[in-house]
Amino acid sequence: MTDAELAARFRDRRVLVTGGLGFIGSSLAHALVPAGADVVLVDSLSPQYGGNRANIAGLEEDVRVVVADIRDPDVLPPLVRDRDLVFNLAGQTSHLDSMRDPFTDLEINCHAQLTLLEACRAAAPAATIVFAGTRQIYGRPRYLPVDESHPIEPVDVNGIHKAAGERYHLLYHEVYGLPVSVLRLTNTYGPRMRVSDARQTFLGVWLAALVQGREVEIWGDGSQLRDFTYVDDAVTAFLLAASEPGALGRALNLGGERAVSLRELAELGVRANGGGTFRIVPYPDDRKPIDIGDYYADDGALRELLGWRPTVPLEEGLARSLDYYREHGPLYWGETP
Repeated sequence: MTDAELAARFRDRRVLVTGGLGFIGSSLAHALVPAGADVVLVDSLSPQYGGNRANIAGLEEDVRVVVADIRDPDVLPPLVRDRDLVFNLAGQTSHLDSMRDPFTDLEINCHAQLTLLEACRAAAPAATIVFAGTRQIYGRPRYLPVDESHPIEPVDVNGIHKAAGERYHLLYHEVYGLPVSVLRLTNTYGPRMRVSDARQTFLGVWLAALVQGREVEIWGDGSQLRDFTYVDDAVTAFLLAASEPGALGRALNLGGERAVSLRELAELGVRANGGGTFRIVPYPDDRKPIDIGDYYADDGALRELLGWRPTVPLEEGLARSLDYYREHGPLYWGETP
């Protein structure tokens, strides 16, 4: 399927994006608006969660923005009532924050998800919902690559709550017939990601350090394997999941082009940046217990079902990301909403 054919599926479609001023949510908006969709973005703009008005630069007149917390049961019913599609990206992503404050993580990754599902069940039962899940639910891999049959064994509070949030979505599909699909994301990266800290992914911190001329720190021994999805490829996967009936009721891994060690990733970043330094340091005491070791996904089911393939090589994605933060970095260093 060509990009134009995929975009045509969303012409005149009424779309709600939760977490819409965040990294992937805003990137979806940048794809949906040119496709002719009617887009509403809801975001709490809580400082620690990555929402940033700079993420919708150029779209301000083309989208409706609602600043609200979806944990509030009165917020969502009027927003979902006339929507055809809901991309549910609202969530708390920090593994460390979930251990320090598990009750807030519970509220955002469980309570808020039930609030949205109940709103859709009551006011928009035909709206297709695509939920942003995470590979964190698998915990420490028993085998590689990790496919969807791998046991669900989270190593932190965030992983437990994200697993529950995913299961809520699938349950509402099974019991109430809501059209739901789930993408289990790996390390998504690219323009508009949070880079002021590691709450979304460590790679954001690395990108900021490279652009600012600071040293990159690799925790551990640098041999850990990871896979990475460039945000444009992730957006394509979300659009396919929202428009292919075969994705309904499924939880699908979304992976990347290839697995690389963290040391190799740092070397690629330095090369793409035209210079920089990195060093390997021991894991911080508070992070080592929740580290998952090596991880990379088997996303063959998604590729076969949706016809998805990554199109942006890691080297190119790193270069694009660094270029973006060289130009727009001051809007992100402090993550000012």
